[in-house]
Amino acid sequence: MTLDDLRGEAIECQACGLAERRTNVVFGEGNPRSPLVLVGEGPGDNEDKTGRPFVGKAGQLLDKALADAGLSRNDVYICNTVKCRAADWSTGRPQNRPPTEEETLACRRWLIPQLAVIAPKVILCVGAPSAKNLIKKNFAITRERGQYFPCEFSRTAIATLHPSYILRNQYGGSDGGYALLVQDIQKAWMAAQRLVNRPEEPKDEPAAEDEGEQLELF
Repeated sequence: MTLDDLRGEAIECQACGLAERRTNVVFGEGNPRSPLVLVGEGPGDNEDKTGRPFVGKAGQLLDKALADAGLSRNDVYICNTVKCRAADWSTGRPQNRPPTEEETLACRRWLIPQLAVIAPKVILCVGAPSAKNLIKKNFAITRERGQYFPCEFSRTAIATLHPSYILRNQYGGSDGGYALLVQDIQKAWMAAQRLVNRPEEPKDEPAAEDEGEQLELF
């Protein structure tokens, strides 16, 4: 099955309640042959309107971080764990909310084959929810970001701060963690490039404690 086949099926999905109010299924975009896939949590209002991932303010910051890391969207593939916008409609005006566990599980029918088709060497989880979905349930983003972890869907995975988190924390002269985002993108890309030229190895290595040990994964 190709990504186009999956996309065609996903846009018809009625597996959870998010289908009732969505404008577009936000399947993913970028280079499907890239060794690096960025996976966020889910689309917001702008993404729902356009059908594209990371196109709001957070997406603009991600584009800047990619550029500062020497990359662009054409170099990577970008998607989310959930393909439809999760919103609270109780006030009559929709407000973004985290997807429920049920919604996240329902969307794995698209995420897992999507990652299987792309077969990335490295997954960069953008934000804690993505890391908890793809790396481990008790992932601690502030303590464990930037480290290599075994991953079922790639040779290794790394997590980084979500651009929305960074935007909320950019005040008083602080970059809100932006430099860490750029650093993590660079690290993920370098790891992906190294793994492109390495044979497959066992994927059961534990996350290392320091950079020296981390490099032994490669």
